[in-house]
Amino acid sequence: MSKIREAFANGKAFIPFITCGDPDLAMTKACVLKMAEAGADLIELGIPFSDPVAEGPVIQDANERALRGGVTTDRIFDLVRELRTEISIPLVFMTYANVVFSYGTERFMNTCKEVGIDGVILPDLPYEEKEEFQQPARAAGVDLISLIAPTSEHRIAMIAKEAEGFLYIVSSLGVTGTRSEITTDLSSIVAVVRANTDIPCAVGFGISTPEQAAKMAAVSDGAIVGSAIIRLIEENGSYAPERLYKYVKTMKEAVAACN
Repeated sequence: MSKIREAFANGKAFIPFITCGDPDLAMTKACVLKMAEAGADLIELGIPFSDPVAEGPVIQDANERALRGGVTTDRIFDLVRELRTEISIPLVFMTYANVVFSYGTERFMNTCKEVGIDGVILPDLPYEEKEEFQQPARAAGVDLISLIAPTSEHRIAMIAKEAEGFLYIVSSLGVTGTRSEITTDLSSIVAVVRANTDIPCAVGFGISTPEQAAKMAAVSDGAIVGSAIIRLIEENGSYAPERLYKYVKTMKEAVAACN
C-alpha cells in the first residue's frame, strides 16, 4: 500500500508546501522539521524550476531566489536523505516535467525511492502524456500524483480511476497564490472522485487561513497550503521555523476539527 495513505489514516490531512533552497537548504530543513513537529501529515517539497508556469508571484520569486542561491536537484536529494534520519512522515516532490526529464526520468524516480520520497507531482504534465513518467515511477515504487482542475470536467472520472497516492484538487482557475474567497463548486468535483476511486483527495491553491483550510477539508480529505508558507519564511527570516510551527499547528487544528 502507498505510504501516502498514512497521511490520511487519522482523519483530515494538513499538507504544507515549501520551496527547497529558499532562502537556503539549511532553512528549508529547519522549517520542514518544525512543520512535521507541528502536526503536518505530509509535506510537499518544491524543486525549483526557472519557468514554474503553475505558480503565482510568491512561489515564482521563491524559485528564483533558490536557483540564484545555487540549489540543484542533487543537493535537494541530499537534503531528503538528511530529513529521513529525523522524520518518517510521507514526503512528495512538486516540480515540473522538464526537471525530471533533464535529470533522467528513470534515474530521478529511482533516486526518489532511494532517499525516501513517496510521490511526485508534476503540475505541467498533461494527462495524455503521463505514461512516460508513470512507468518509471511505478517501477521505482513512487506514486505519480495527479491533479484535477475545475476545467477537468469530463476527464475527472478518468483521472480518478488511475490515481495513485492522493488526488490534488486545484481549488480555482489560474496560478497558485492566496485568495480572499474560493468559489469553485468543489463538492461536485469530489463527488465524481469518490464515485471512481477510494484514493484520498486534498484541495490546494489559494488557501491561507484556518477558516479556508477547514472549509476545503470539510468537502475533501485535506487542505494544501503553499504561498502563505513561502511568505511566512520570507517575512520572518531566522524566526521562520518557530513562526511556521505555530501556523501549521493552527492550520492542522482547523482541518482536524472537520473529522
